Amino acid sequence: MPDENSLKKQLQTQAADLGFDVVGVSAADLPLEKAQYLSRFLEEGRHGDMGWLEGRAEQRAHPRALWAGANSVIMLGANYGPDNDPLEGLEKKETGLISVYAQNKDYHDLIKKRLKRLARWLIDEAGGEVKVFVDTAPVMEKPLAAQAGIGWQGKHTNLVSRDFGSWLFLGAIFTTLPLEPDEQEIDHCGSCSNCLDICPTNAFPAPYQLDARKCISYLTIEHKGPIPHELRPAIGNHIYGCDDCLAVCPWNKFAARSQETAFHARETLREPPLSELAALDDTEFRTFFSGSPIKRTGRDRFIRNVLIAIGNSNDKSLLATVEPLLSDESTLVRGAAIWAYARLETSNGFNEMRKQRQPLEQDEIVRSEWERASLPVDA
Repeated sequence: MPDENSLKKQLQTQAADLGFDVVGVSAADLPLEKAQYLSRFLEEGRHGDMGWLEGRAEQRAHPRALWAGANSVIMLGANYGPDNDPLEGLEKKETGLISVYAQNKDYHDLIKKRLKRLARWLIDEAGGEVKVFVDTAPVMEKPLAAQAGIGWQGKHTNLVSRDFGSWLFLGAIFTTLPLEPDEQEIDHCGSCSNCLDICPTNAFPAPYQLDARKCISYLTIEHKGPIPHELRPAIGNHIYGCDDCLAVCPWNKFAARSQETAFHARETLREPPLSELAALDDTEFRTFFSGSPIKRTGRDRFIRNVLIAIGNSNDKSLLATVEPLLSDESTLVRGAAIWAYARLETSNGFNEMRKQRQPLEQDEIVRSEWERASLPVDA
């Protein structure tokens, strides 16, 4: 086995050769405050529908509870910086905004293959055992990455890098090797509150705290039911995820576009027209989003998101797009279609439509959407 300094230098070289932009080493432990934060987050119900966070909280808070043999965690980051400002699309109401990370192929597959190759090299070079993780296990990647010196968790709870701003995909290699940890990065947020101020749904109760139940990324990706009425207008044209708090960070002035072509946006996903997306049936949805993380959300949830964006567009020409979805097989889609239709149509036009359709509706939840949408003020 090479000496530790030599091994870490070789590790950095190998990681760079595999396409990683940054690498750091952390002990396989997290400070007690991280476990306490997670416990409060769960106790207050801020995780919403994400029951998997609660089910394996102990392993998430304590890396050795996930794997008792772990001594070190090698954290790696791959730059996925975009070539444009994601905030530019907020004013293009007839198009949908998709989070930068999801504008091409699913990064999990690519990163995991690279991690496995790096892990095999490590075993051949230094022995020991390894396990690799890419957002698929109860691992607190962001605190570990901060502890490994890759960046710090900003006031929006996401990782920020001095070199890559907000745009790093993270992966982890747990190993039995007792590697020397790198120096933890300090917090460089200072007095800035841009990320907190821009959030359309006020998802940050305080700096360094997140209430996922109000987060647009959670609502459009993880949340399975109807999106709460009071949050729908603030979602704007976000249809899958949200980059607002990331994009506004001043540290992005040091970020550069990713050199990895697999992370560059597909033109069809950069600013897709809402009218075209709303017309997708299940087969077309699966084909259009083949290889994309969006596919995992499913057609019905995705069309729900598109309809919320249509309702926020103020574009009456989209009524023709919404009307067929009032009869969609999915109750989730029908409910969102009612809301969108009511937002775009005149009161008389909507009430006429309601008289024709509500009596035929069997689902009580959807019937309540008709009633609520007919109120003078949308609550």
